[in-house]
Amino acid sequence: MGRALIGPALIGPVLVAHTAQVEPHVLDSVRRLLDEAFAGDFDDDDFEHALGGMHALVHDGGELVGHGAVVQRRLLHRGRSLRAGYVEAVAVAAGRRRQGIASMVMAALERVVRSAYDLGALSSSTAGAPLYDARGWVRWEGPTSVLAPDGVRPTPEDDGSVHVLPGTVQLDLHGELTCDWRAGDVW
Repeated sequence: MGRALIGPALIGPVLVAHTAQVEPHVLDSVRRLLDEAFAGDFDDDDFEHALGGMHALVHDGGELVGHGAVVQRRLLHRGRSLRAGYVEAVAVAAGRRRQGIASMVMAALERVVRSAYDLGALSSSTAGAPLYDARGWVRWEGPTSVLAPDGVRPTPEDDGSVHVLPGTVQLDLHGELTCDWRAGDVW
């Protein structure tokens, strides 16, 4: 028997929904939150990367105060193509930081990753890394690369920023990890 299709789910104070189930005005709020949280270092490609998967949304009094998304990506490791739940666009409103909102968002996204993917992956900023480290995400210690249109290309600028949430597959954290190609930041 297959899984039943369900709509958005309210998990505690976190609403989890697919992009197709998120109203356009809410997606506009997400973009505004991300623009503010990343202080101008969040572009159209970054926003595109967060669409097409599951969103974790935290509202307070009708205002969006937290967001994160998980989208499917393919990662290559040790000769295998892995289905990865890739975390994107995690942000909390400036006046609401250090109140556990990012942890609520991540807990919801981690449930999605653990139930649907071989592993989780993300690329973090220096400021965001302690959150992921504390939640059991592991820094990738090996080289990273991208499967670009012209072949596999090393991405040394991303070495040290990639984290994984181990799942159902054996990982060699010192081996090479290759992501699929996309516009903008590849990791």
